[in-house]
Amino acid sequence: MELFTKILRSQISIVNKLADVCSIEKSRIFQNKIGSFMAHEYQSDVTYHSIESVDFQAEYIIPKKLNNNGIILYLHGGGYISGGIQYARGFGTSLAAQNNIKVCSVAYRLAPEYEFPAALEDAVSAYCYLIDNGYSSENIVLCGESAGGGLVFALTLKLKEKHIPMPCGIIAVSPWCDLSMSGISYETNYEKDPSITKKRLDFYAQCYTKQINSPFVSPVLGDLTGFPPSLIFVGGDEIMLSDSICINEKLCKSGCKSYLHIAPDMWHIYLLYGIKEAKMI
Repeated sequence: MELFTKILRSQISIVNKLADVCSIEKSRIFQNKIGSFMAHEYQSDVTYHSIESVDFQAEYIIPKKLNNNGIILYLHGGGYISGGIQYARGFGTSLAAQNNIKVCSVAYRLAPEYEFPAALEDAVSAYCYLIDNGYSSENIVLCGESAGGGLVFALTLKLKEKHIPMPCGIIAVSPWCDLSMSGISYETNYEKDPSITKKRLDFYAQCYTKQINSPFVSPVLGDLTGFPPSLIFVGGDEIMLSDSICINEKLCKSGCKSYLHIAPDMWHIYLLYGIKEAKMI
């Protein structure tokens, strides 16, 4: 592990301990600041255009070197309780600038003010908005991290139920696919993951819904047949590791194409930190 990564891991661990006693309001403020920081490196390489819709809040992030007709529909993380458009702009900016592709970054409604299925409804509305505005499903890629990673799979389940054309692919970073947290990694990696705790995840789940066993909440419990190809990234030390392993296995058993990359010694959503280990894929 690189020295910088070791130092960063230590700092994340300190912040993690504070997060367990932080209010929802403060969590939202902090997460939005993280988004601003993440966007800073690439924001001169993109432009932002707000999407006018009464059904959801979102914006297009357009790279100045656009060379792709497709679009990424990005759903942010935050345990379903935090992450506004400012936070969503962070990783969305990196996706657009580094891949020279347009990104639709969605700020879905948050719990506990808006419980399930509000976030899922907003995701469906955003996807249908893209279809209605000329984007073919064959040119739409879904991408999400953490709660947003689980939400992209839940969205695909809902599209399947509604007989709406599927996206061409799914990219999930440390997806939270099982809100019942039944996987073994919630115990085996309990002390390894410096970035998040089961206590905090329990709180997030309680804020979001009481229907934790619904496949639209925990998509690992759903029928995944017919899903498009999936690419899943997860840290080997994170407590959500089992979620990624289980949904990857279920996708493969359902006859779908899915590739899982487990990064040794890495923590939750490590891919978003721009560390050297995240580029060694």
